Formats: sequence, structure tokens, C-alpha cells
Amino acid sequence: MTVLKTSMRNFLAHKGRMALSAVAVLLSVAFVSGTLVFTDTMSTTFDKLFAATASDVTVSAKDASDSGETTSETGKPPVIPESVLADVRKVDGVKSAEGALHSTSLTVVDGDKESLSPTSGGPTIVGNWTANDARTMKITSGAAPEGPDQVMVDADTADKHGLKLGDEIGVISVVGTHTAKISGIADFTVTNPGAAIFFLDTRTAQQALIGESGVFTYVNATAADGVSDAQLKKNVVAALGGDYKVLTAKESTEAGQKDVEGFMSVLKYAMLGFAGIAFLVGIFLIINTFSMLVAQRTREIGLMRAIGSSRKQVNRSVLIEALLLGVVGSVLGVAAGVGLAVGLMKLMGAIGMELSTDDLTVAWTTPAIGLLLGVVVTVLAAYLPARRAGKISPMAALRDAGAPADARASWIRGGIGTLLTAVGASALYLTSTADEATEGSMWLGLGVVLSLIGFVLIGPLLASGVVRVLGVVVLRVFGPVGRMAERNALRNPRRTGATGAALMIGLALVACLSVVGSSMVASATDELDRTVGTDFIVQSDSGQLITPQAVKAVKSTPGLERITEYKWTEADFSTPDGKTVKDTAITAADPSYASDVRTETVAGKLADAYRPDSMSVHEDFAKDHGVSIGSTIGLAFEGGSTGRLTVRAITRSDTGIDPGGMYTSIDTLAKYLPAEKMPLDQLVFATAKEGQQKAAYTALKDSLHDYPQYTVRDQTEYKEALKDQIGQLLNMIYGLLALAIVVAILGVVNTLALSVVERTREIGLMRAIGLSRRQLRRMIRLESVVIALFGALLGLGLGMGWGATAQQLLALEGLKVLEVPWPTIIGVFIGSAFVGLFAALVPAFRAGRMNVLNAIATE
Repeated sequence: MTVLKTSMRNFLAHKGRMALSAVAVLLSVAFVSGTLVFTDTMSTTFDKLFAATASDVTVSAKDASDSGETTSETGKPPVIPESVLADVRKVDGVKSAEGALHSTSLTVVDGDKESLSPTSGGPTIVGNWTANDARTMKITSGAAPEGPDQVMVDADTADKHGLKLGDEIGVISVVGTHTAKISGIADFTVTNPGAAIFFLDTRTAQQALIGESGVFTYVNATAADGVSDAQLKKNVVAALGGDYKVLTAKESTEAGQKDVEGFMSVLKYAMLGFAGIAFLVGIFLIINTFSMLVAQRTREIGLMRAIGSSRKQVNRSVLIEALLLGVVGSVLGVAAGVGLAVGLMKLMGAIGMELSTDDLTVAWTTPAIGLLLGVVVTVLAAYLPARRAGKISPMAALRDAGAPADARASWIRGGIGTLLTAVGASALYLTSTADEATEGSMWLGLGVVLSLIGFVLIGPLLASGVVRVLGVVVLRVFGPVGRMAERNALRNPRRTGATGAALMIGLALVACLSVVGSSMVASATDELDRTVGTDFIVQSDSGQLITPQAVKAVKSTPGLERITEYKWTEADFSTPDGKTVKDTAITAADPSYASDVRTETVAGKLADAYRPDSMSVHEDFAKDHGVSIGSTIGLAFEGGSTGRLTVRAITRSDTGIDPGGMYTSIDTLAKYLPAEKMPLDQLVFATAKEGQQKAAYTALKDSLHDYPQYTVRDQTEYKEALKDQIGQLLNMIYGLLALAIVVAILGVVNTLALSVVERTREIGLMRAIGLSRRQLRRMIRLESVVIALFGALLGLGLGMGWGATAQQLLALEGLKVLEVPWPTIIGVFIGSAFVGLFAALVPAFRAGRMNVLNAIATE
């Protein structure tokens, strides 16, 4: 009880000094809790949606996906004949049944040909209005469509794009463009997670989406009273046979959940990973806080030992203080996490994914995990300072308060750190010499972890040298004040090392990702320059396939020398080694593709792969299956026949563009696939006549004016689009890493604030002998700057090493150019100096306001 009282008294006495550590715990726990609440809420939203939209039993085509995804190589969804609806209605146990039709492989535009698709990446769905839709949507304005000139839109899409009754929209599918006027607007009675939905009447939907009458994508059956879904499914299967896919409501819901599960898992664990980084940074802050508090209370602890307190009691007292800090920070963090989740939901709503706070899900595991993590991490971080506190002898009560005897960096610690750094460097070297990316990634992970731990451990040793160098470059110009700032930073190398290490971790990751991102862009740009021989690339940014009408428009463009179509499909390969490789991708293109993309070969010529009944394979496939020039491979196409193609070329596997591609001609593919099964074009390449590039570019854009779903890019624009994609990803990652950097800044602030308290008497003496308030504040700011630059120097150097090593793995995948983004690196380094200045504002201000006499009298 005495230990608990002492701990409580000390905690409350130093609550101001504990505040920033508590904020670090709060932020880290809030990020974990917020991530869990946000992803759980998204799961709840989708679960409710799937459960609400699933009919008792659903019948669809055999090759349809369980979740109802309609994208296919032909641009049309798999369909079933209308006769199936009549057969289902006759099945015993069916109360009612209706035919439904929908497609996602399309684009919807307004009267100005502007896309109405969600900006959040959600699907655009066009289908017929059914009773099943009426379960989850309510018509709030107008009426359901009743003819070919009418369409209904969901309220969220109407609000977002300012659509109203009577406005004209166009549905662009593989069969053409269908225009209609808005007859009604329907609002969701469940949460819409971001889809744009449009409804046509049944006959119009069949013609606009499929191009033929009498077909549906699925049939919804409702069970009669007393008939279970399982029994109804059994009856339907018995009536229809095994030619169709039949799912119960539960199975349809599970299929939908499985579809989003992968995305949700990636999102969840990625965010938790960044929260873990913030926790790691917070550990250094907590260690520094308790180390400095123990140092400041050396005489107090010595007196406690002198009057009978045991080592265990002193140790326990410090750990209880840490426990209190962890509990307070974690409780506040869990509450803040719920607020963060709500904020994320609002942010998602702003970009188009509507998540209702009515679905806010706070599972009991969320606060439990948040509290457990926060408390455990805080107590573990305080263990070493607590252990040092327990070692303080009673004789310390007779000495002036000051740093404990083990303030100097331990040589044992330095030795272990040096060893780990050397092993980590060796692992990074092995990464660069690996022949396979899988093997290299293991070495890379090991090297990153060991080198990071090694740098943390040898931080105090590095501080002594690096700070002196930085002092010469940065501080000496400020005269005696600069030299005092340098000596203050060197006074306790362990503290400086730990403070710098907190910033080092975040900046190391920033530098690593910057190098990797820049290298990816530079490599892809170099590959484009070396291999792409075409002027223009036509594609859909939303992944929609290119319709025959659009291809015809491209081919009619004046000023073009050649057009190359590029298709993709799958087949079962029968290889010379007697194996069958199922669902293997093969690319079909015009023979001019060999000129448009100059893919390197290791045997034969790629142009020969476009001869009749010929193909190419990539090098790894050839080695794995004993394929050589002249070998024949059997290709069994789904929905078509089986052909035997002769291998005329073997390409490199590590190309940056279309890696692992295997090619044949469109004419060869058409020989084994019926016209209705031929895949649509993924891309179309166009090359202008000599000297007519500018005019052809303008003409090509004009030709595709009626096809807003496609984008025309020249090589420069294609490179910029690639750079923007990688840049958006990096910006998102930098945003998540900002949490760790914020915690690191708090660490610098806390270290300085506590060091000011620790040096109260010293500051009073310096003021007494003539140091002005301005000089004092400058000294503390300079000390902060040099600590921040020390952490930045280590972090950026380490991160660039990681990034350069990671690029060696990318080289195995064809991305062979290493590029260091020096403007970013230099900008981050300079920015670190401003971080140091910002972190020192409050501690410097407080130091400058100290009363000189009171400061000198401080014990």
C-alpha cells in the first residue's frame, strides 16, 4: 500500500512532465482502436447490405461468380435463358420468382458526357428494377422506369452530380450507347457503400446490356411459408439439374463477404502496421521520460533506500507510475479512436463511400486490445528506467541530484548494436545478390529489422561523433551559445540517441519508400523509352474493355499508320513435359504488336509468334516445362476448341512491361474461339504517320469523343499517369507515417522540457553570470535542432540503404533503374531542422521565464 501511495503521489506530482508521454500513448492507442472500429463498421455495413439484397435462393449461370460480379472478357455478364424463370416458378416450395439483370462492365454519363461513376472506386451498376431491389430502396421522387426512354437513379448519385427528373443520361455498354431520361430517384433504406446504381425496365435492360431479349443474369426465388432456404435450393437443383449455379441467401451473403474480406484485411493490417510504428516510436519517448524522471529524483530515491525501501519496492514504484500512465493514455486513446473512426467515415463519405454512423461497431475486443497494448507497451518501456532506479544506493541521498552513474552509453550495448548492424548489413548484401525475389525479400526483411535495432542500440555512440560534426557545421556559427547547445546534446548520449532514434524510424521509412517509388517510376519510364514504339495508347482508366465500335472509330482516324489490338484470355496449357497448367493467361494481338512493344527474346523472334498456329512463351515457363523453339503446346479454350500451337519465340521473363507475357495472334485465337466468346480489347495502340503525330493525336481524341470511358495518352502522358499513381500511393503512406513522426516530435518536446527542469539550477547560474533570455532560448532551440538533424541524418541514411537494396529486388522483376530522389531527401533533412525549432518553442519559452534566484536555489 505504501508503494502504491508513493507511486500515486509521484505520478500526480509529475503529471505535467508525464503529459506528452500520455499523448504519445493516446495517439498510438487511438490509431489502433480507430482502425478496428472503422474496419468493423465497414464489415457491418457490407454484411447488412449483402444480407438485405440476397434472395432466399438465387439461380445464375454456371460460370457466374458467387458474388454476382459481371465483368468478363467479352464485356457481357454470363446469362441464363428466360425459360429458367418459368421452370423455377413451377418448383415445389417457391412462393414467387423474378428474373433480374445487371452489369458492371459499362459507363454511365450525363448529357455533357461526364462520367457518373463513383470517384471512390465503387462499382457502377445498371440493371432492371425488381421487387428484390424494392426491399433495400424506396422511390422518393418520380416513378420506376416503364419504357426504353426512362431510367431511374439512386439518390446519392443524383445528389452528387446534381441530377433531377427529366435529365438525360447515357448507358455505354459493349452493345452500344442507350440514352434515356430520369423518370425516378430511389433512396437506399440500407447504407450504400459507394455504388452508383441505375435502373431500366426489363426489356430495355436486356437490349442495352446484353443485346438480346429473353435472358437474365440471375433468377431470384422466394420460399413459401415453412420452406427453408436449404430445402428450396434442393428442390430447385432437382428441377434444373447441374447446369446452373444455385445459392441460398446465406451462401450469397458469405460470397459477398468473402469478396470484400481481402480488401478489408489489407486495409486493416496496413493501418495497424503504421500504428505499430507509432508505438515503437512512443517507446523511446516513454523510456526517455522515465529515465529523466529517475535521474531527477536520484536523491529522493536514495533517501527512500536509506530509510528502508528495498530495490523491489523502488522498482515497483516506477512501474506503477508507468501503469497509471498507460491506463490513462489508453482509456483516452480508446475514446479518441472512436472519434477517429467517425472522422474516417466522414472522410470516406466526402469521396463517395457512404458509411452511416448508425452502423458504428465497437466490439468488446477493441477497447480490450487498445488498453492491453497501451498498458503493456508503456510498462515494458519503463522497465529499464525502473530497473536503474532500483539500483540507486542509499549513498545517492548524500550527492547532488543528477544523472545516474550509467548515463554513459554501455560498451556492452554498443557491442551488441554493432554486431546486429553488421549482421543486418550482411543480410541486406545477400538481398542484393539473390536470384529470386522470394528469397531476397526474406533477407531484406531480416536486414531491415536487424539494422534498425542495431542503429537504435549504437545511437548513443553515434551521437558523440555525429553531433560534434553537426556542431561544427551548424552550431559553431552561433558562437558560445552554439557550443553550449552542442555540449548539452553531448551531455547524455543515451538520451540524445533515444530521442534521435524516435525520429530516425519514421524518416527511415520515408526515405526508403521515396527511393523505391522514384526507382519504380524511373525504371518504368526507361522501359517505356526502350521498348514502346507506338505513339498513342487507348485504354479505360476504370478497367472497362474497349468495344468494337470504339475500335472502329480508332481505325477510321486519319493520320494513323497502324493500329494494334491487344486482347487477353485464359486457357489450359498442355506442355511437353506432360503437365496441364490450368487457367494460364495468353495475350492475343495483331502482328504489329512486335513493333509497338519491342519485347526482348532469348530465342527466336517475337514477330514469328504471330504466324498461324504459333505462340511465344516466357523464359521461366520454358525452363519449368521443357519448352524450346519448335515445341508444341496444347491450348484448351473455355467455350472453344483445343489447338496445338508451335512455340516460335521465348521472351525474357523480367521485362518491366507485360512481365511473363505469352503471345499469339488474334487470327489464331479466332480460329479456336467462336465470335461470341472472343474477348474484347484491353488496350489499343496507335502509331501516327511520320511527321503527323500532333494532328493524329487531336484527330484520335475527336474520334473517341462519343466514348468518354476511354482515355487517349501519348507516351509523355502515360508516364505522367504512372508517376501520379505511384505518387498517390506514396502520399497515402506518408500520411500514415505522419503519426509516427508526430509522436517523435512529441518525444523531442518532452526530452527538452524535462532537460530544462533537470538543468533548472544550471540555467539560473548561466542567467546570473550574464546569459540573456534570448541567448538561453536560442541555446535550447539549437540543441533541439541538432538532435532533430542527428535523427534525420541517421534515418535518411538508413532509409536510402534499405531503398537501394529493395530496388535490387525490383530489378529481378524488370525495374532496373535506381534513382534517389535527392530533392525529397534534402527537403526532409531541412524540414527536420524546422521540426527541431518547432519542438523547442515551448521548452525554450518556459526556460526563458524562469526566475533567476529561484532557479539557483533549486535543489
